[in-house]
Amino acid sequence: MSDLEARLREVVPAEHVLTGAAINDDYTHDEALTATPVVPLAVVRPGSTAEAAAVLRVCDELGVPVTARGSGTGLSGACVPRADGIVLALERMNAIIEIDVDNHVAVVQPGVTLDELDAALAPLGLVYPVAPGENSASLGGNVATNAGGMRAVKYGVTRHQVLGLEAVLANGDVIRTGGKFVKATTGYDLTQLVIGSEGTLALVTEAILKIYPRPRHTAIVLAPFPSVAEVATAVPQIVRSGVDPVILEYVDGLGLASLAANVGLELGIDEAVQEAAKAYLVIMLEQHDDTRLEEDLGALAAQLGELGAIDVYVLPSASGAKLIEAREKAFWVVKGLGANDIIDVVVPRASVPEYLEQVASVALEHASLVSAAGHAGDGNIHLSVFQPDDDVRHEVMHGIIEAGIRLGGAISAEHGIGKEKKQYFLELEDPNKIALMKRIKVAFDPNGILNPGTLFD
Repeated sequence: MSDLEARLREVVPAEHVLTGAAINDDYTHDEALTATPVVPLAVVRPGSTAEAAAVLRVCDELGVPVTARGSGTGLSGACVPRADGIVLALERMNAIIEIDVDNHVAVVQPGVTLDELDAALAPLGLVYPVAPGENSASLGGNVATNAGGMRAVKYGVTRHQVLGLEAVLANGDVIRTGGKFVKATTGYDLTQLVIGSEGTLALVTEAILKIYPRPRHTAIVLAPFPSVAEVATAVPQIVRSGVDPVILEYVDGLGLASLAANVGLELGIDEAVQEAAKAYLVIMLEQHDDTRLEEDLGALAAQLGELGAIDVYVLPSASGAKLIEAREKAFWVVKGLGANDIIDVVVPRASVPEYLEQVASVALEHASLVSAAGHAGDGNIHLSVFQPDDDVRHEVMHGIIEAGIRLGGAISAEHGIGKEKKQYFLELEDPNKIALMKRIKVAFDPNGILNPGTLFD
């Protein structure tokens, strides 16, 4: 440890190499419900790509595990460190290097948060559209996990917004991928390979992001339905209707009540409607012109009625904003209610009704409570599992995830595998794909220092 500490202090200012009691508890965990905090040997806070590269060279030479960390808002345990390793904390690398209005790109360091980028873009009438529900999240963490969120139904996820990267390999070599252009056919797409790799392939030190004109007008619609099946049937028809929703969320009645109560929101829904409604759609529309927004609202309301909605509520702007805020805080609500784990399986949009039926069957079989909400527009269902017995919960989780895969889905849509979902990933994913991923890992990181224990044992 003394040799490691001395070597690290040679390449990063001493005050940014933290050991012992100087390591804050925040560096020992992320927000995964099942993760156990781990105190690393040291926390190193580089201030530049050169410093980050020098740290990785030292660690690669000494065989010291490195766990990169942004804001620590992840939900899969991917930035929980090793006791025999270091945390490479990126909060000092938080510069917005450039906002290129002509090319509609922003170039940022990994420690920049979504809030900070939005504050810089708003006065220019621009927006970065990825909104995973926690605006204190860092862009580096978003790239590492391929973050999604509610706006993915219109804009896609992080990998659809990243045009290029600067990244440091495990041995300290620095590479650049992509650029300020939207298409290229020049060898392997290393940008897309690094996105979503959860810190196991390279350390991202800069990202080139697509930015968009910021819509001036928005509206939030709340539509109660008699059943989940009718909600699920309505979703694909709304998506292809032409109104182009930016948010299309499903939440059950109990979930809506809990979310509203969490932010002190009174929605004013008639009591008879509440009794009849088993599921709700929350829909956001946006436009640059208010007349076009009104036309879209009219078309959407008529369509919802035809699709079986009990009623259609166009919420006042303040209430609508509060409802979206409540939905973004859903994780904290279920955590406060005592959820033991969460799942973010994604299935083809049209398969959501069948998937939810199978989820209910698994929950009933194991006498467990599983509540659902999610990004209905893209088939990403978030499930909160209430089952304190570890063995029973494993059976529940395995059954629910397996059901999604059988329907053509994937284990995780946006939270990632990390360390906490690794068991299900290794149990259920195609062994040939896992073997290939391991070979790719070795090509990038021959000595296995980058986030060992994430994705693979």
